[in-house]
Amino acid sequence: MNESRPLFAPPRILMCSPEYFGIEYEINPWMSRSRQADRQLALLQWHGLADMLESLGVMIERLHPVAKLPDLVFTANAALIFKKKAVLSHFKHTERQREEPLFHDWLTQHGFEVLCLPEDHFFEGAGDALFVGDTLYAGYRIRSDVRSEQLIAAWLGCRVLAVELVDPYFYHLDTCFCPLSTDSAIFYPGAFDTYGIEVLQSSIPLLIPVREEEARAFACNAVVVGKHVITNTGAPQLQRDLRNAGFTPHETPLSEFVKAGGSAKCLTLRLDGENAAAWRESPAISQPVSP
Repeated sequence: MNESRPLFAPPRILMCSPEYFGIEYEINPWMSRSRQADRQLALLQWHGLADMLESLGVMIERLHPVAKLPDLVFTANAALIFKKKAVLSHFKHTERQREEPLFHDWLTQHGFEVLCLPEDHFFEGAGDALFVGDTLYAGYRIRSDVRSEQLIAAWLGCRVLAVELVDPYFYHLDTCFCPLSTDSAIFYPGAFDTYGIEVLQSSIPLLIPVREEEARAFACNAVVVGKHVITNTGAPQLQRDLRNAGFTPHETPLSEFVKAGGSAKCLTLRLDGENAAAWRESPAISQPVSP
């Protein structure tokens, strides 16, 4: 008699290939139209990241690139994912607002209930909102509004701790903070005010600080898959700290995306929930077992 045995569905990540990536405008301090990204090198680096993720068992979903939307590649900014809900981003800069309908359509077509903020509320998705356990940590001031994050917390019924970002080079929370598990994270202290540092230190049992030079190499902008942590190159101290904390670090060059103010995490949107989110579900799928 045939039986069924449960298998865990693989992690699912949304990515968008950088066929049209480039520095076409300047909306953060990293961007300069006089210092263009090498598109061919960017393609190689993007595929290097995608290949590494797939080697770790990740299933990559694809959003089609669109001409004249160079930052569409940074899918982390599409939305905040919570179970089967997606709080759609509403970008502060008009240059990126043109991405919103594409993200809306993709998420709707793939079974998410898409929640849209009021027109005067700005919020930039998983770039500024990350779960550690049951708590949603939300960065505000530079790109996202604290009132947006309070509204989102009410919609989702979760606790939110808003932390102010004070360095324009770390304009999104995911450039200076990365949850590792339900009780651990890495962070760059220089990106936060004193109160924000106190909030993080008092609420996360294991908080690993990152040096400034490594933070500026986007070490905090990492992708976490189980115990594996993928970063840009240039963070040897963080790699040692991660190993000491029981994680397996990986590095892959992403220099062309750093020119636009992004790196590994910016290039990915976890669709089934970040590993650090207590709500994350790994739905079992059944596979027949022969007698």
